[in-house]
Amino acid sequence: MTKTLGLIGAGNIGSALARLAVAAGLDVVLSNSRGPETLADLVAELGPRARAATPVEAAEAGDLVVATILLGAHEQLPAAASAGKTVIDTMNYYPDRFGPIAALDEGAPAGLTSSALVQRHLAESKVVKAFNNIDFVRLFTLARPAGATDRSALPIAGDDAVAKAEATALLDLLGYDAVDIGTLADSWRSQPGTPVYVDPYFTAKPEQELSQEEMYGWYVRTPGTPVAADRVAALARSAVRPTTSANATTDQA
Repeated sequence: MTKTLGLIGAGNIGSALARLAVAAGLDVVLSNSRGPETLADLVAELGPRARAATPVEAAEAGDLVVATILLGAHEQLPAAASAGKTVIDTMNYYPDRFGPIAALDEGAPAGLTSSALVQRHLAESKVVKAFNNIDFVRLFTLARPAGATDRSALPIAGDDAVAKAEATALLDLLGYDAVDIGTLADSWRSQPGTPVYVDPYFTAKPEQELSQEEMYGWYVRTPGTPVAADRVAALARSAVRPTTSANATTDQA
């Protein structure tokens, strides 16, 4: 049973997950590349269930570990400290924003998935893809308790059945149903540019033209649209693997 969530990365997605975890009664250990002292404000906001640490310490402390950094920095994930643990991979490949990764472009579109690349680095861990297809605002605002009629679902993918069961239990605790879309080789079905990525959880954008400031205000105030498990499953099945990852409209990292 997960009691402590170790977060490697405390950006938008990491912070949203930390808030959901604390609300669900979990302890969280937060880390980033800049040092624990830079997380003082977030830890103070989260309260006594949260503390800041180094990435190695967060990985060691977590019953489950969440990797939520830029994909290009995945080799900085602490492999030894994560050995034997389930690692939730929230990362996406955005070559147009952050540059190409040769290992992912070789043999495209049917080559290595980003999560398989992470698994290659974390060879002694069990990687599960999750939380990568929803933006950080909707991730927080759409969370609902089990049994709620407006509960949303999120896709997961992984090679290890026990690890996927752990990820499913975490999603349930944080407010989401899980839809198993297959192995890490299948995890492309939730990557940028696929039908289940971000848009289904978004309320239709305003028809009138907005300034950049107004658009951001709309973005952070809009609660989103619930997406049920059967819809998530259908969208994932309908995916055609893009030749390249689409640009993201939001910073999820």
